[in-house]
Order: sequence, then C-alpha cells, then structure tokens
Amino acid sequence: MLSVVIQAGGQSRRMGQDKGLIPFLDEALVARVLRRVAPIADEVLVTTNRPQDYAFLGVRLVPDVWPGRGALGGLYTALAAAQHPLVAVVACDMPFASAPVLDAARRRLLESQADAVIPRTAAGLEPFHAVYRRTSCLPRIEAALQAGQWRADAWLPGAVVNFLPPDEVARYDPSGLAFLNINTPEELQAALRLAAASRDTQRGESG
Repeated sequence: MLSVVIQAGGQSRRMGQDKGLIPFLDEALVARVLRRVAPIADEVLVTTNRPQDYAFLGVRLVPDVWPGRGALGGLYTALAAAQHPLVAVVACDMPFASAPVLDAARRRLLESQADAVIPRTAAGLEPFHAVYRRTSCLPRIEAALQAGQWRADAWLPGAVVNFLPPDEVARYDPSGLAFLNINTPEELQAALRLAAASRDTQRGESG
C-alpha cells in the first residue's frame, strides 16, 4: 500500500509567499498537486508548519519533526508520518506532478530490493518526485540528520537506490513536465501558460 506525502514546508524565499497556497488556474497549487497524485494513493497527507492555512484540503497535516533542517528534515518528516510501507514524496510546487511516473516507481520498488526509486534527469535526481521504502530509509535519513546533514541526498551513500532513467520516465510523462517546479514569480507565470495551453488543448480534443 502507498502513502503519498506532499511537502509544503519550504521557506519559499524566492517566491516571497507560500508556494503551496498560490492560486494556480482555478485552485491552490497544493490542491492541484494533490488532485493529480491522489488516484494512486491509499493515504494522502501534507507536511506543513502552517496547518491552519492548509486545513481546506481535508487531509492529515503534519508539522516538521526536525524544524529548520531543510530538505532532508522534510523528507524524514514525510516518511515518519506515513502509515504505509511505501511512500511517494512530492513537492507542492510541481504543478505537473505525474501519478503514472510515481506508480512506475512504486512498481519498480516492489519488484526490487531497493530502498528507493528516484527518477534521474539530465539535471540530476528528483528526490521530491520519488518513492521510498519507509522502514529501510528512515534510519539512514535519521543518521544523516544526526550527523548534521541537510541535503536531500545526504543519506544515499550505502543505500540501495534504483533510478528511473530519462527514457523510461518519458514513457509515463511524454510532456516532459512532471519535474517542473516553481521557485520564482517568473517561473509561476511560465507554468501557468503551459497549464492553460494544455487545458485548452484538452478542451479542443473533447469538443
């Protein structure tokens, strides 16, 4: 069974406001991400230190276990809070988050002895659009945190990680947008244009 955790605990410094709550077309950005990934989830939760602002989602909200410990602290919170053995972790600022990509990672994890399945792109790894085996990853991440590490990949040495290569990701994400994330107002406007164009295309095809 699969828990899907949406991470909304970032500082959003470059955006200047909470990214998860930014209006994106007809809904908050975090609500869009949740809607896109919920179909594959047996449980959905959101990590946030502002639960009062995210209560409208109607899902379980979890504050950081390691406050102020960056990406790795957020990953630990996601896995610690999940109730199922496999956990998909997705950032709240990915408007094109892909349930098919996450489901492919889930299947790969079930078929292997890996601790995690993480997509790999030309730009690097995508740990916040990946699937983790809870019991084997948690102690490694905790050890990294106790050693003063903050990076999301600090726990990887020694772990068994399976990577989804770009050609395989493309089978499930033909648009190539699954890992697009929003950090600035300019990136937000670009993503809105892409989403609006995609919606118009879908309407045209169904008309």
